[in-house]
Amino acid sequence: MKKLLMASVLLAGLAPITRGQAVGPKQKMKPVPVRKFEARPDDVGTIEGIVKASYETISGGVGVPRQWGRDESLFDPHVRFVAIERDPKSGAIVAMITNHQEFVDSTDAELVKDGFTERELGHKIERYGNVATVLSSYEGKNASDGKVVTRGVNIFQLYFDGKRWWILSMVWDQESPQNPIPAELLPKG
Repeated sequence: MKKLLMASVLLAGLAPITRGQAVGPKQKMKPVPVRKFEARPDDVGTIEGIVKASYETISGGVGVPRQWGRDESLFDPHVRFVAIERDPKSGAIVAMITNHQEFVDSTDAELVKDGFTERELGHKIERYGNVATVLSSYEGKNASDGKVVTRGVNIFQLYFDGKRWWILSMVWDQESPQNPIPAELLPKG
Protein backbone atom coordinates (compact mmCIF):
# COMPACT_ATOMS: atom_id res chain seq x y z
CA MET A 1 0.00 0.00 0.00
CA LYS A 2 2.08 2.82 0.51
CA LYS A 3 4.50 1.93 -2.19
CA LEU A 4 5.74 4.02 -5.05
CA LEU A 5 5.70 7.36 -3.32
CA MET A 6 7.42 6.07 -0.22
CA ALA A 7 10.12 4.59 -2.39
CA SER A 8 10.74 7.81 -4.27
CA VAL A 9 10.69 9.95 -1.13
CA LEU A 10 12.85 7.62 0.93
CA LEU A 11 15.38 6.68 -1.73
CA ALA A 12 16.18 10.35 -2.17
CA GLY A 13 17.02 10.67 1.51
CA LEU A 14 18.78 7.39 2.31
CA ALA A 15 22.29 6.80 3.50
CA PRO A 16 24.59 4.63 1.34
CA ILE A 17 23.06 1.20 0.82
CA THR A 18 24.57 -2.26 0.81
CA ARG A 19 22.84 -5.48 -0.23
CA GLY A 20 20.41 -6.76 2.36
CA GLN A 21 20.66 -3.67 4.53
CA ALA A 22 17.53 -2.33 6.19
CA VAL A 23 17.32 1.44 6.17
CA GLY A 24 14.98 4.20 7.22
CA PRO A 25 14.63 7.90 6.55
CA LYS A 26 18.01 9.67 6.67
CA GLN A 27 16.69 13.08 7.53
CA LYS A 28 13.92 14.20 9.85
CA MET A 29 10.91 15.62 8.07
CA LYS A 30 8.42 18.10 9.47
CA PRO A 31 5.85 16.03 11.38
CA VAL A 32 2.38 15.87 9.88
CA PRO A 33 -0.26 16.17 12.62
CA VAL A 34 -2.22 12.94 13.06
CA ARG A 35 -5.50 13.45 14.90
CA LYS A 36 -6.38 10.66 17.33
CA PHE A 37 -9.28 8.65 15.98
CA GLU A 38 -11.41 5.97 17.61
CA ALA A 39 -11.27 2.84 15.45
CA ARG A 40 -14.47 2.15 13.54
CA PRO A 41 -15.93 -1.27 14.40
CA ASP A 42 -16.42 -2.03 10.69
CA ASP A 43 -12.74 -1.25 10.07
CA VAL A 44 -11.31 -3.52 12.75
CA GLY A 45 -13.99 -6.19 13.27
CA THR A 46 -12.84 -8.52 10.49
CA ILE A 47 -9.67 -9.30 8.56
CA GLU A 48 -11.27 -8.17 5.31
CA GLY A 49 -12.52 -4.96 6.95
CA ILE A 50 -9.13 -3.87 8.25
CA VAL A 51 -7.42 -4.51 4.91
CA LYS A 52 -10.16 -2.61 3.05
CA ALA A 53 -9.85 0.32 5.48
CA SER A 54 -6.09 0.41 4.98
CA TYR A 55 -6.59 1.00 1.25
CA GLU A 56 -9.31 3.59 1.85
CA THR A 57 -7.28 5.73 4.25
CA ILE A 58 -4.38 6.30 1.84
CA SER A 59 -6.62 7.03 -1.15
CA GLY A 60 -7.96 10.40 -2.20
CA GLY A 61 -8.16 12.99 -4.92
CA VAL A 62 -5.87 15.90 -5.68
CA GLY A 63 -5.74 18.25 -2.70
CA VAL A 64 -7.74 15.90 -0.46
CA PRO A 65 -6.20 15.36 3.00
CA ARG A 66 -5.55 11.75 3.87
CA GLN A 67 -7.35 10.01 6.75
CA TRP A 68 -4.22 9.60 8.87
CA GLY A 69 -6.09 9.37 12.18
CA ARG A 70 -8.31 6.60 10.85
CA ASP A 71 -5.23 4.97 9.29
CA GLU A 72 -3.32 5.03 12.58
CA SER A 73 -6.33 3.45 14.37
CA LEU A 74 -5.81 0.29 12.30
CA PHE A 75 -2.23 -0.30 13.43
CA ASP A 76 -0.56 -1.61 16.55
CA PRO A 77 1.42 1.25 18.17
CA HIS A 78 4.65 -0.59 17.29
CA VAL A 79 3.78 -1.14 13.61
CA ARG A 80 6.52 -1.35 11.02
CA PHE A 81 6.11 -0.52 7.34
CA VAL A 82 8.67 -2.33 5.19
CA ALA A 83 9.05 -1.40 1.53
CA ILE A 84 11.22 -3.78 -0.47
CA GLU A 85 12.90 -1.73 -3.18
CA ARG A 86 15.75 -1.88 -5.62
CA ASP A 87 18.27 0.94 -5.24
CA PRO A 88 18.38 2.66 -8.65
CA LYS A 89 22.14 3.32 -8.45
CA SER A 90 23.54 0.06 -7.08
CA GLY A 91 20.72 -2.36 -7.94
CA ALA A 92 20.80 -3.66 -4.36
CA ILE A 93 17.60 -4.91 -2.78
CA VAL A 94 16.79 -2.75 0.22
CA ALA A 95 14.24 -3.03 3.02
CA MET A 96 13.13 0.51 3.86
CA ILE A 97 11.59 0.45 7.32
CA THR A 98 9.47 3.15 8.95
CA ASN A 99 6.97 3.52 11.73
CA HIS A 100 3.55 5.08 11.15
CA GLN A 101 4.56 8.69 11.79
CA GLU A 102 7.66 8.43 9.57
CA PHE A 103 5.53 6.97 6.80
CA VAL A 104 2.96 9.78 7.11
CA ASP A 105 5.66 12.45 7.20
CA SER A 106 7.41 11.07 4.11
CA THR A 107 4.31 10.58 1.93
CA ASP A 108 1.62 13.07 2.91
CA ALA A 109 2.68 16.05 0.78
CA GLU A 110 2.96 14.02 -2.43
CA LEU A 111 -0.27 12.09 -1.82
CA VAL A 112 -2.25 15.28 -1.28
CA LYS A 113 -0.56 17.27 -4.06
CA ASP A 114 -0.89 14.65 -6.81
CA GLY A 115 -3.79 12.59 -5.51
CA PHE A 116 -3.47 8.83 -5.27
CA THR A 117 -5.92 5.96 -5.06
CA GLU A 118 -5.09 2.39 -4.26
CA ARG A 119 -7.33 -0.63 -4.49
CA GLU A 120 -7.06 -4.31 -3.80
CA LEU A 121 -7.04 -6.65 -6.79
CA GLY A 122 -7.26 -9.92 -4.85
CA HIS A 123 -6.14 -11.52 -1.61
CA LYS A 124 -5.32 -14.74 0.21
CA ILE A 125 -5.78 -15.11 3.98
CA GLU A 126 -3.90 -17.59 6.17
CA ARG A 127 -5.18 -17.66 9.75
CA TYR A 128 -4.18 -19.59 12.81
CA GLY A 129 -6.11 -18.75 15.98
CA ASN A 130 -5.67 -15.06 16.72
CA VAL A 131 -3.00 -14.35 14.09
CA ALA A 132 -3.33 -13.96 10.34
CA THR A 133 -1.27 -13.13 7.28
CA VAL A 134 -2.94 -11.53 4.28
CA LEU A 135 -1.32 -11.39 0.85
CA SER A 136 -3.15 -8.59 -0.93
CA SER A 137 -2.38 -7.56 -4.50
CA TYR A 138 -2.90 -3.89 -5.24
CA GLU A 139 -3.03 -1.29 -7.96
CA GLY A 140 -2.24 2.38 -7.35
CA LYS A 141 -3.30 5.23 -9.64
CA ASN A 142 -2.58 8.92 -9.84
CA ALA A 143 -5.85 10.64 -9.10
CA SER A 144 -5.03 13.50 -11.47
CA ASP A 145 -4.87 11.39 -14.66
CA GLY A 146 -6.07 7.92 -13.64
CA LYS A 147 -2.83 6.28 -14.79
CA VAL A 148 -1.68 3.13 -12.98
CA VAL A 149 1.64 4.00 -11.36
CA THR A 150 2.23 0.94 -9.21
CA ARG A 151 1.11 -2.64 -8.71
CA GLY A 152 2.39 -5.27 -6.33
CA VAL A 153 1.64 -7.29 -3.22
CA ASN A 154 1.11 -6.07 0.35
CA ILE A 155 1.70 -8.58 3.10
CA PHE A 156 -0.25 -7.73 6.25
CA GLN A 157 0.57 -9.39 9.57
CA LEU A 158 -2.45 -9.14 11.87
CA TYR A 159 -3.48 -10.19 15.34
CA PHE A 160 -6.83 -10.32 17.16
CA ASP A 161 -6.84 -9.15 20.79
CA GLY A 162 -10.25 -10.64 21.61
CA LYS A 163 -12.06 -7.44 20.64
CA ARG A 164 -10.59 -6.27 17.33
CA TRP A 165 -7.95 -6.87 14.66
CA TRP A 166 -4.66 -4.94 14.59
CA ILE A 167 -2.12 -4.61 11.79
CA LEU A 168 1.27 -5.38 13.30
CA SER A 169 3.27 -4.94 10.09
CA MET A 170 2.95 -4.27 6.39
CA VAL A 171 5.59 -5.44 3.94
CA TRP A 172 5.27 -4.79 0.22
CA ASP A 173 7.05 -5.37 -3.03
CA GLN A 174 6.22 -3.88 -6.40
CA GLU A 175 5.41 -5.82 -9.53
CA SER A 176 8.02 -5.92 -12.29
CA PRO A 177 8.63 -8.12 -15.33
CA GLN A 178 10.89 -10.28 -13.13
CA ASN A 179 8.41 -10.16 -10.23
CA PRO A 180 4.84 -10.55 -11.56
CA ILE A 181 1.86 -10.69 -9.22
CA PRO A 182 0.96 -14.37 -8.70
CA ALA A 183 -2.12 -15.45 -10.67
CA GLU A 184 -3.96 -16.52 -7.49
CA LEU A 185 -3.83 -12.89 -6.28
CA LEU A 186 -5.31 -11.41 -9.46
CA PRO A 187 -9.01 -10.96 -10.22
CA LYS A 188 -10.69 -13.99 -11.75
CA GLY A 189 -12.14 -13.65 -15.24
